[in-house]
Amino acid sequence: MRQSNRHYLYVWLLALGMLWTMLASLPATADNSDRFTGTVLFMRHALAPGTGDPSGFLVDDCRTQRNLDETGRRQARAIGAKLAAANLTFSGIYSSYWCRCLETAQILGLGAVTPFDGLNSFFQGYAPRDATLSRLRAKLDSLPRTAPAVLMVTHYVTIEAITGLSVRSGEIVVYDLKTGTARKLALASL
Repeated sequence: MRQSNRHYLYVWLLALGMLWTMLASLPATADNSDRFTGTVLFMRHALAPGTGDPSGFLVDDCRTQRNLDETGRRQARAIGAKLAAANLTFSGIYSSYWCRCLETAQILGLGAVTPFDGLNSFFQGYAPRDATLSRLRAKLDSLPRTAPAVLMVTHYVTIEAITGLSVRSGEIVVYDLKTGTARKLALASL
């Protein structure tokens, strides 16, 4: 091979290597929605200091409830940004009527939020356990198995009752509507 041809080959290989490096360093923009078709993402509300709700609780009065603090709001924003960056789309976003769940769902910034009483907490008896879970199971049964994921922001007791998994504030469980299996979502894997 002549010297000038070899020079062009090296330049071409160097340019190809640089292009490959640049492409590999670009953020992933793949649509992750297909990975979650036919699932419900159950999210426990973001951090809200304390346990349960104070005496005098009223579901329609946030002043009587345990609510998100600034740490919880930052957590919800970060989770919403991570889900948005992963290009996840939801066919519906539902929330418990509790203020900490509604605020979490709204702060996520992923779409319109619909309050749904099948996601309410029955921890201290403020909602009837059997009736609440019956409404939630009926909702799950009605969801299409081929549609994009549904996001449901709710409480520890509700997630544990449906999936069998315990969750911390802000954690997400992926529930497969076809198989009834559940797994925690590692946000870092998106």
